Formats: sequence, structure tokens, C-alpha cells
Amino acid sequence: MLDKRFNDINFKGDIFGGVTTAVISLPLALAFGVASGAGAEAGLWGAILVGFFAAMFGGSTSLISEPTGPMTVIMTAVLTSMMAKYPESGLAMSFTVVMMAGAFQVLLGTLKLGKYVTLMPYSVISGFMSGIGVILIILQLSPLLGHPAPSGGVSGTLAELPNTIVNLKFSELFLGIMTLAILFFYPSKYKKYVPAQLIALVVVTLVSMMLFSQDSVRRIGEIPVGLPDFVFPQFNAEMFTTMIIDALVLGTLGCIDTLLTAVIGDSLTRKEHDSDKELRGQGFANIIAGFFGALPGAGATMGTVTNIQVGARSPLSGIIRALILALVVLVAGGLTEPIPMAVLAGIAVYVGFNILDWSFIQRAHKVSLQGMIVMYGVMLLTVFVDLIIAVGLGVFISNIMIIERLSREQARQVRAISDTDGDNIPLSNSERALLDKANGEVLYLYLSGPMIFSVSKAIARQHSKASDYSAMILDLTDVPLIDVTVGLALENAIKDALDAKCEVFLLCPNEQTHQQLEKFKVLDLVPEQNSFSQRYDALQAALNSLGK
Repeated sequence: MLDKRFNDINFKGDIFGGVTTAVISLPLALAFGVASGAGAEAGLWGAILVGFFAAMFGGSTSLISEPTGPMTVIMTAVLTSMMAKYPESGLAMSFTVVMMAGAFQVLLGTLKLGKYVTLMPYSVISGFMSGIGVILIILQLSPLLGHPAPSGGVSGTLAELPNTIVNLKFSELFLGIMTLAILFFYPSKYKKYVPAQLIALVVVTLVSMMLFSQDSVRRIGEIPVGLPDFVFPQFNAEMFTTMIIDALVLGTLGCIDTLLTAVIGDSLTRKEHDSDKELRGQGFANIIAGFFGALPGAGATMGTVTNIQVGARSPLSGIIRALILALVVLVAGGLTEPIPMAVLAGIAVYVGFNILDWSFIQRAHKVSLQGMIVMYGVMLLTVFVDLIIAVGLGVFISNIMIIERLSREQARQVRAISDTDGDNIPLSNSERALLDKANGEVLYLYLSGPMIFSVSKAIARQHSKASDYSAMILDLTDVPLIDVTVGLALENAIKDALDAKCEVFLLCPNEQTHQQLEKFKVLDLVPEQNSFSQRYDALQAALNSLGK
């Protein structure tokens, strides 16, 4: 049966979308391939294979998938570390990591965990993505100045930078600056017709051929015509744990990158993507890419937005795009030979600059001081320490901050009153009259909203007054959820009241909350005749226990 995503095929729009995004993808794929260290052909085949199979088997109608800046940064680190330790087998091991990352994405989609992937605070996502942008810019400094990227990643590049600057090649720096000038100052009104990256690629390449000899600047060289070589999965016992961790990082980043882009696409098409199917499609595409030595990919925001804006409405556009790129590689691979490395470095720097979350960076200090600290902390950890540590620590600290704020709010929803102060509890006039009739001998303990572990102290603080009363009504009418910690806190509240000879009456009409109390054995402490579903009945029973 034909995938329902193809039901809205718009041949004119989908064909135009495929052609346009192929033009956009070409310079980016070349730039990412060279930046990663795997070569321009790896970038191009990544754009072809990931783009084709993700479009065929994904869960979005208009998503364009290809190697992206964040994925390239991770792949660069994987390739660098593997090749440094195992010069002969490191390349195969690196692409085995890509296959493992794809398998991890398929697993997430199969387990229907797609909706949870992007459930993290925006400050963490912003800091992480901005950190990736900074890494991409730093890694391109040496190529921009006319030298190959040194080993050691960010720290190695920065350590070598003084020497690189002293020995810079003005010809390549000139070409790189010219590339950046075109990219930054290219008029926006023309971008919908011809992307700035393609203009920069063509113009600067022509300038380099006119001003410099073939060998005076570093160039890509001719891309081999034909299908890429098959890569057999290769594992190493010593590096197996590292390979798993790298695969998890690569796969998780690909999931986040893809699903965030899919959400942007949904907002433009007014349709909803299938997160789990999308992850399965992306995972399968990355497995195929790994088998053919191609860069891994994810949903690309720029390509996706452009695809939708020119009229694409089905995955057909992504398939057409991949076929056009394949035709370029198989037929016109020789055209890439004169492209200077400095041009691709300039394009990669521009991509890194755009990955930086300028919108949030400019207003983070105004929105939230805590959010700003988390964002910059995650960004610095991403750049200088480790991606996993950055995200893990960022999510942990953000969640602690959120829990602390929720605790303050929920503590206000735990209120204890007697007949003298009942304005902040929703009692009817008849119920209030019954409470007043108790003459301060009944403690009314009222909870509302979801009750999680953070409010247990507030419950303990309020029920400590129970020894001063003859009866206590525990009102959980407006509590839809309690956790184990709160269940234990309620158990202690009831036990302390009973020890103080204070009779307990329970109000718990919510079925889910009632079941939770039953599981916690809290209901065993309260006689069945003291459990009620109506406030009036509970108040009347409390008065009867007082002999009133």
C-alpha cells in the first residue's frame, strides 16, 4: 500500500523543491565532507543516501535530510580519534559507528520513544546547538588560513593557532574571506532563486582559477565517478565501549536535529509528522550511509524550509533531490576538481555561525538569569569538555531548578485551616457553616493539584498541628496525582494524627488518586466509614465524632 505521505503529491512543486534543494545541498555536502576528514565524496554520498532513504521511509512529508553541521562535528571527532589509534581500520570503525547510530535511531522509533527525544529545556538545546556552532567555526580556522585541520579537535586547533597564523597562506585566506563576504552580504531577495552557497562556490572557484595557479592553493580534486565502496562493519574489543558511546551521541543528536526540524516543517505545512516513523526512516538511512562510507545525516532546517516554500508537499521532492545529486556525482564528478578548500572552509564557518542561537543569546539575560547560566554553561561544556556531559549536566541542573520552582508553587497548595480561616479553601456556605460549628476542634487539611515529592515537607509542616485538634479532615478532592514520597508523607500525617488521638476523615473522590493510596496501603489506616466523596458528608461526620 502506498505511503499516505505521498497522497498530496504536487508534481510541479515537488520537482521544483527537489531541484532547488539539490542546488542548496551540493556546496554544503562538499563542505561537510571535507570538514569531517572523510572527503568531499563522503559528504555527497551522505546527502544522496540519507536524503533518499529518509524520504522513502520517514514520517514527514517535506523533510529534507542530509549531513548537517552538528552531525559533521560529531563525525569529525569520531573519525579523528579512530584514525589516530587505528590508521588502517579506523575509517571502517568510524562508519561502523554510523551504522550503530542508525540502529539506535531505529530502536528508539520502534520503542515509540520519539516524542520524548526533544523533551528537554530550551536553554539546554540552545547551549548545545550554539556549542556545536562554535566547534564548527573553530575547526575551520586552520583550513581558512591555508593549512590542513590539525589533530586534537578544538584544543588541538587552538593550541596550533599561533603557529598557523604565523604561517598563513594569504591566497587561501583571501579566497576564504571572499567566500564569507558573499555569504553574509548576498541580498536576501535573491536567495529564493539561487542560494548564496552556490554563488560563493562558483564565483570564488572562478576567481581562484584566474588569479592563482592550480597548485598554489589546495583544491578538492576530482571526485571518483561511480558508486562508493562498500564498508564492512568492523569492531575492536578495546574500542567497543567508545564506539557504543559515540554511536549513542551521534544517534541522539541526529534524533534531536531531525525532530526539531520536523516540528518547524509542521508549522509551515500545517501537518503533523510521525516522530517514531521518522526516527526509523532516519535510522535506516544512516545504516545504509554507514555501509557505503557516507556521512550520517539528519533533518536539515534550511533545506526543509526552502523545500516547503517553493511548493513541495510530499517526500517525492526529497527523492528527486537525491537522484539529481547522484546524477551529478556519477556524471560530472570532474567539475569539483578546481574547487579550493578555502571556499568550503568559508561555507562551513558560515553554517557554524548560523547554528549559533543568536535569538536566545541576545535576550537570554533578559528572559531568565538561571536559563542564561545553563545555556552558556552547556555551550562551554560542549566546546571544551564533552557533548554527553554538557547535555546530561544541563538537563540535570535545569530539572533541579524547575523542581525547586514547582516546589514553591505546590507548597502553596497545601493548606490547613480551622473554623477561623477558611477563605483560601473552596468550601460552600453550608460546608463553611459546619466547619465554623466545630469551634476550632477540626483541622481541615486541603491539598490541590499534582502532588510530587517536593511537597512532602509542606505536608509535614501542616499536619504537625494535628495534636491540637480532635479531628482532622484530609481533603484530596482536587488532587489528580500523587507520587510515592507524598503517599508516605500522607501516611505519616495520618499516623501522627491517630497517635495524638485525633480522628482522621478522608476525602478522595478521584479514582486514580484513590487507587494510588490503596497501593501505598494508606487507606488501611482510615476506617471505611471515615472515607467520603463529598465535603459536606465528611464535615458532618467530623462534627458527629465531636458529639455536636
